[in-house]
Amino acid sequence: MTDTASQKPIMIYGATGYTGQLVAKEAARQGENVILAGRNADKVRAVAEPLGLPHRAFDLSDHQNIVSNIADCAVVLHIAGPFSATSAPMVKACIEAKAHYLDITGEIAVFENCATQDQAAKDAGIMVMPGTGFDVIPSDCLAKYVGEQMPDATDLKIFISGLGGASQGTMKSGVESLGKKTLVRRGGKIVETEYLSAQRDFGQGTKDCAAISWGDVSTAYYSTGIPDIEVYFEAQGPIASMSKLGPVSRSVLRRKFVQNLLKKQIDKMPAGPTDEERAAGYTVLLGEATNAKGEKFTARLTTPDGYTLTMLSGLEVAKRARAGEFNPGFQTPSNVYGADFILDFDNTKREIPNQ
Repeated sequence: MTDTASQKPIMIYGATGYTGQLVAKEAARQGENVILAGRNADKVRAVAEPLGLPHRAFDLSDHQNIVSNIADCAVVLHIAGPFSATSAPMVKACIEAKAHYLDITGEIAVFENCATQDQAAKDAGIMVMPGTGFDVIPSDCLAKYVGEQMPDATDLKIFISGLGGASQGTMKSGVESLGKKTLVRRGGKIVETEYLSAQRDFGQGTKDCAAISWGDVSTAYYSTGIPDIEVYFEAQGPIASMSKLGPVSRSVLRRKFVQNLLKKQIDKMPAGPTDEERAAGYTVLLGEATNAKGEKFTARLTTPDGYTLTMLSGLEVAKRARAGEFNPGFQTPSNVYGADFILDFDNTKREIPNQ
């Protein structure tokens, strides 16, 4: 990045979706130099003009067209999912345009693909950092913290409770994972496993938990080097039901026409939580690091609602990267900004249970 990078705008691509609009409104509130973008010109204009922000429209089908549209930007904060389809072309364009790439994905395959672009990003002098929202900043910072407290840890488990209403985009990404086995790390390798369950106390009594394929299965390994990693959600509602599906049910849910039907039903639902629901929401995460002797260190982290945190954290990382606070190449949030980065945000608290 040149000395003039700090004067260049941040592009928010995917500004018309639920989370994209939250980020766009927060950027306008902060008076940030941003450009809103997306695939549909009318939809982008409808978001940008009331906020007094510049905008442009382009899709991700033509590499050179993407490059030309982001060439004047210091950073692209990519919020247009599903990231399994949209991340790779934007990463490629960012490397050519020498613009930092950030996104808010929680998809393990996207993290792993971004990791393969490490050397190309270093050669371009840019940072590629997927997962700058609730996926995975709080859990990544927690993983880093417990790993630092137990540097000989061989096993890491993350438990997450309190996730409220989901946006349409999040639910559609979830539909794509229906019927698939759960991904975990074993010996440093990402592998499939059958149903895993556990019980943990998040501070209000013991809760049932189910293992899920969450982004930290990828990122926590890069952040901590711990070879065995599992991530669990509190097992309630759909998570409890989906985690116990048998092989026949899984095969049905993998069929494209079933997934398309579910996505059409999602389109009829609210775009996402209301402002009041977000203000009242919060999440609790537990991080457990265990060494070969069976010794364990546990920490608990409380954060605001996931969408509120994503709105704030994605923009904060974009601002820091533009200001020159970045490491070239593929990066995780805690490797660049440290385990305490999450504590920079309001209404976050980290504690050691029973102390």
